[in-house]
Amino acid sequence: MDNKLLDILACPVCKGALVYKKNANELICKLDRLAFPVKDDIPVMLVDEARKLDADEEVE
Repeated sequence: MDNKLLDILACPVCKGALVYKKNANELICKLDRLAFPVKDDIPVMLVDEARKLDADEEVE
């Protein structure tokens, strides 16, 4: 994931910062506990495509 792109992307729900989890290929919103997939190096920033993080999942 390009760092410049990561700097300008924001959560579509709360407009907060996102964290890139390379091993899962997801962008994580800590506040909303949502994981947005990255497919073919393109972030899918649709709420309907996001995965809710489990309560026991660690958010870095």
